[in-house]
Amino acid sequence: MFPYGAISRVLRQSFLSSSRNLHLHASLLKPNTPAPMFIQTQETPNPNSLKFLPGKRVLESGTKDFPSVETALSSPLAKQLFRIEGVKSIFFGPDFITISKTDDEIEWKILRPEIYATIMDFFASGLPVLTENVPSSDTEINADDSETVQMIKELLDTRIRPTVQEDGGDVVFVGMEDGIVKLKLQGSCTSCPSSLVTLKNGIQNMLQFYIPDVKGVEQVSVTQSPSKHTSRGTVQAEDVIDNIAKKEFEEMEKKMKE
Repeated sequence: MFPYGAISRVLRQSFLSSSRNLHLHASLLKPNTPAPMFIQTQETPNPNSLKFLPGKRVLESGTKDFPSVETALSSPLAKQLFRIEGVKSIFFGPDFITISKTDDEIEWKILRPEIYATIMDFFASGLPVLTENVPSSDTEINADDSETVQMIKELLDTRIRPTVQEDGGDVVFVGMEDGIVKLKLQGSCTSCPSSLVTLKNGIQNMLQFYIPDVKGVEQVSVTQSPSKHTSRGTVQAEDVIDNIAKKEFEEMEKKMKE
């Protein structure tokens, strides 16, 4: 049986040793080490798109769409994400990143860990998300915008875009011609099965309710040359209509007329 004094000395030495080890580990920590990130995910209406919330500001203003790796030259983060096999497109919002995968066969449980690691490593590096300024907002009021176009832009900014962005996407105003509002869907909305329903039952109905001059809404895919605004507020650009989306859009219109 150990004497009380011996037990006391053993306990004291053990305590001092633990204290020294604790001090040693603490001294190895860098004072400026960033706090660990906790990235959350949120499902979108599009099963092939997932919304990642890093808990940090992604863009100071606006949104940025990267439909392909060729369009990601201005973003170091987007370029790194495109290196992950199975990533089809990337979309940046103010505080989220929407990733779309190539097809249904690729499972999110395979992609998710690599996406997490890429996002965490990037924000720890301190590099800028974009290496160039974000283009001016498509809904910025211009001096040559008609009153109707101004009202459309205001509705998009205040009522429509916030709702669409909650689902990891965005809607961009392209122009208005002969009463038809041309919009481009981005992020999770690009290939979402319910995107046409969103256009017709959501956006078009709201615009027509507040603005009688709106006759309809059309989804377009845009490759823009230098933008010019006419007196009607139409952006003069090369509108490249996605044939598949257009066909589905026309079929939806026929069903609604029946």
